[in-house]
Amino acid sequence: MEFFSKAKTVRLRSHHDKYLWAEEDEETVSQDRDGASKNAKWRVEFVQGSPLIRLKSCYNYYLTATDIPFLLGMTGKKVLQTLPPRVDSSVEWEPIREGFHVKLKTRYGNYLRANGGPPPWRNKVTHDIPHRTATQDWVLWEIEIMEIDFQSPPPAAPAFQSSPAAAELDPSSPISAPKPDGRLIYYAIGGDNGHIEDGYEWPSFIFKGNDLHELTRKLEEEIGLQDIIVCSQHPSTGKLFPLRLQLPPNNAPMHLVLVQVSSRLARSFI
Repeated sequence: MEFFSKAKTVRLRSHHDKYLWAEEDEETVSQDRDGASKNAKWRVEFVQGSPLIRLKSCYNYYLTATDIPFLLGMTGKKVLQTLPPRVDSSVEWEPIREGFHVKLKTRYGNYLRANGGPPPWRNKVTHDIPHRTATQDWVLWEIEIMEIDFQSPPPAAPAFQSSPAAAELDPSSPISAPKPDGRLIYYAIGGDNGHIEDGYEWPSFIFKGNDLHELTRKLEEEIGLQDIIVCSQHPSTGKLFPLRLQLPPNNAPMHLVLVQVSSRLARSFI
């Protein structure tokens, strides 16, 4: 479940380096390499009181494990986009961690499977139990978080309040706002290649000190993920590089990009 903690929108990348894809017919589910499209993005819903999740496509339909055979005589069942009149267990998936990947288990005990090979299997998505060693990895998915679901901030104090806190809210106040004790850290979760979506609003927090290990732990708490690499952008080339040493001694604000160790960018650092 920690892979989806605080996640609002995700992409799921298969063993074939393709994304779980909601087709435009608003029914079919497949795989596609175009991760930038809205069709590759799935909204996460948490089932209260359980480790289960639901995934909604860009067309507002649920990722659904049906009981319809993909091909007669074969064990794989169809996975579709549906909107049942009553939400039931067919739209609920249990995330099971497998190293840096996740398996999504259905109520049938099957797993969301990205198929390969020649047609009619190529790019198709089913739910099944892999029996052959060659297809064991077909049920493994890399989770790429696109948006985080932050709690709403507390309401601001009224503008007429004549306290130091109000002075922070009202720049015209003659009372000087106290300087923050620490540096302002802006952060974003990068995609597989460290890409940040256009228009992304960078959340931030105040961090005291210059210990990189402590900052990494704090960021993991903020986003609800583990196994991340904290990166900065080179001022000349614009390329991302991992932070290895202590933070600069000054308290200048920093913009940091977080990538998962399973990402393609992280692998290029090795």
